Amino acid sequence: MGARQRRVVAATVTATMLALAAPAAAHVKVSGTDTTQGGFGVLTFRVPTESATASTTGLLITLPADHPIISVTAQDKPGWIVTVTHKTLPAPQKDDDGNEVSDYIASVEWKAAPGSRGIAPNLFDTFSIAAGPLPKASSITLPTAQTYSDGMVVNWNETTTAGGPAPEHPAPVLTLTATGSDASQPTATAPPAGGATPSWLPITALVVALFAVVLGVANLAVARRKG
Repeated sequence: MGARQRRVVAATVTATMLALAAPAAAHVKVSGTDTTQGGFGVLTFRVPTESATASTTGLLITLPADHPIISVTAQDKPGWIVTVTHKTLPAPQKDDDGNEVSDYIASVEWKAAPGSRGIAPNLFDTFSIAAGPLPKASSITLPTAQTYSDGMVVNWNETTTAGGPAPEHPAPVLTLTATGSDASQPTATAPPAGGATPSWLPITALVVALFAVVLGVANLAVARRKG
């Protein structure tokens, strides 16, 4: 196998790796800045358009009623109309500090304004909210509905069961920083529950192994030619 052939094989394997890894990375995800338990922080949602023909024209984020968040300021984005919806709780609740809460922020929605194309195919955008007080819990789940220009709605609302497979449309989950720890670093999305292996790991391992085999065959061919 000549040098040119080896380069072609390597390029092919690399392209295959990227193609296989892309679906795993194309989920709606959330990350946080200063998102401490019981505090106020900024939650940023990364929204990719997976469709090859339709644009993302709507994003609806649902906030939890069991841990009501009473203050939310949504990001103002050019080309988008944002709506913050309040709801009254069926019965007043005590927040984590013992204060009585009767209403909360139920959802935040962005819709592409008339004349705006939204998020075009194969592109992504980010949407942020400043929210608090955040639950005094290790994480918060934020089901999100993504609407496309062709009318399709993708509900990112599935959760992982212990020992079960990774869901196709996982709900964005944000890990909250414990009070008193270093909250200056962005908080990553929580790993799947129950210790489930992320869906991209077996694929990546398989592709890396394939790449190693191809290089080994190429080196063996070179060694035999020199011999």
